[in-house]
Amino acid sequence: MSATTSKPAGMEDPGTSGLSRRLSLVLAAACGLIVANLYFAQPLIGPIGASLGLSPDAAGLIVTLTQLGYGLGLLLIVPLGDLFENRKLILVMLGLSILAVLSAGLATQAAAFLATAFAIGLCCVAVQIIVPYAAQMVSPAERGRAVGNVMSGLMVGIMLARPASSFIAAFLPWHMVFVLSALCMTGLALFLARVLPRRMPTSRLAYTALIGSLPRLVATQPVLRRRAAYQGCMFAAFSVFWTVTPLLLASPTFGLSQAGIALFALAGASGALAAPIAGRLADRNLSFAATRIALIGGACAFLVTHLAQESSTVSLAVLTLAAIGLDFAVSTTLVLGQRAIYVLGDEHRSRLNGLYMATFFLCGAMGSAAGAWLYAHWGWWGASLLGFSLPAAALLYSLTERR
Repeated sequence: MSATTSKPAGMEDPGTSGLSRRLSLVLAAACGLIVANLYFAQPLIGPIGASLGLSPDAAGLIVTLTQLGYGLGLLLIVPLGDLFENRKLILVMLGLSILAVLSAGLATQAAAFLATAFAIGLCCVAVQIIVPYAAQMVSPAERGRAVGNVMSGLMVGIMLARPASSFIAAFLPWHMVFVLSALCMTGLALFLARVLPRRMPTSRLAYTALIGSLPRLVATQPVLRRRAAYQGCMFAAFSVFWTVTPLLLASPTFGLSQAGIALFALAGASGALAAPIAGRLADRNLSFAATRIALIGGACAFLVTHLAQESSTVSLAVLTLAAIGLDFAVSTTLVLGQRAIYVLGDEHRSRLNGLYMATFFLCGAMGSAAGAWLYAHWGWWGASLLGFSLPAAALLYSLTERR
């Protein structure tokens, strides 16, 4: 269908129609609902493993395979946003996500569930097609705000997924977490099919050439390399914190129940409010200062956890404030980074986004593994030292950046 072909209401060309507040909210909600599927299983590894006969060591594959699938999808599927009509690509990936999530809910054998875990990660990269799609709809002067608004939904999905699955599993079998998610995403797909406008990219590269261009983009785009480094450090620190704190809170130090840990995670979700604020700062050319403030905030979030006596009520309150502060900082640098790379060129925006996200997602996976190992050997002191050093290193690197 050509750009001049008449379309139903709500199907205007995004290049000329702009991004309405209603559509911005829809895309934010879509990102949140889709990305949550990557994290639903993390607090349920115990009951899932016991139900399917997985050993504690093998149960860790649930998270590993989901992360592996998502990482591969970022590199192999997200770049397709520069090649295929975006609305159709989003709906296809959303449909595949629904099938993967529903299959997880219906799985009765370990091998089947592990296969669906990989498929969920692979298909849920639809969110990283939606974000550059939204950025394309607005002028460069408004791009930061648009990205921030949509990313706020994604961050809410990331931060609420764990407490939501914990609460549901407290009253229903763990399978229902995935079944209910599949039902919600089916409704989302039907709604998006009605309201999403078409967007045809300008690139005419073959798929092999598209993927082959990724190393060249890394080599020729210093802004991409710098922003991926900042966010890689921040997301690794984020992963250290949210991998270790549930273990710390469940330990004799605090002795919280699963419901209490879920409430703690719920408090941290308020950090998603930083995303639209960061977008507006970027549109006002304040990214330079805002990045450094966020990096300082990320490092300080780990330091303040040692100000109160361990296991005290004050210590728990400080840990909660640290969670909120860290999530604010990570949301800020994420949006500032995406805003910076999106102005590098419309023709390869999806590829830049895929490279950016894949880099810091890999750093997050390594941070999670390293944080858990340090906590097992040196407790919260060891894990928090790593968490502090990561944004501190990014801050030192940022001092080499010229305004």
